[in-house]
Amino acid sequence: MDAGLALTGGFADPPVMAARAFRAILDAMARPGRIHRLEGAAPPAPLPPAAGAVLLVLADATTPLWLAPGLDTPDVRAWIAFHTGAPTAAPVAAAIALGDWPALAAEQGFPVGNPEYPDRSATLVAVVPTLEAAGARLTGPGIAGAARLNVPDPAWHAANRRRFPLGRDCIFCAGDRIAAVPRSTIVEAG
Repeated sequence: MDAGLALTGGFADPPVMAARAFRAILDAMARPGRIHRLEGAAPPAPLPPAAGAVLLVLADATTPLWLAPGLDTPDVRAWIAFHTGAPTAAPVAAAIALGDWPALAAEQGFPVGNPEYPDRSATLVAVVPTLEAAGARLTGPGIAGAARLNVPDPAWHAANRRRFPLGRDCIFCAGDRIAAVPRSTIVEAG
């Protein structure tokens, strides 16, 4: 572990950059399938910059975080601890789950909320190789007509949608880009 990596890579101008990143995340959730650029974070490998920015904005000392084995490295843990203070947690207690899509989709223990508090669900932050406006067809709230996004595993998203208002919201990260697929989005294979 490189102790110096934990201290670097956060937002250079935290108030301004965090506000911009928050706005991009908010817009991605409000307009499913639209791809946004997130800049300003430089976390240690293998965590991409967009995923680092998402954590800088959404995670803090009260946000239990689950790390998939592929991203659970000493450098990543130290960076997250220093910049967000987010504690690591078991899947059943996670507010945010971070990993590649196969690891996130395979884990069934993440919270989906409950009828009284559907917001008590995990947000899945999935690291994917690319984001493109192609592939699966997305419809529903926030989408005028339809959108296209190369989301992995449309069948998983369709099953997640059937639970609505319960379910998990997804943020996909590739390099410095993000796109979101909330639980309210209808996803059909392209």
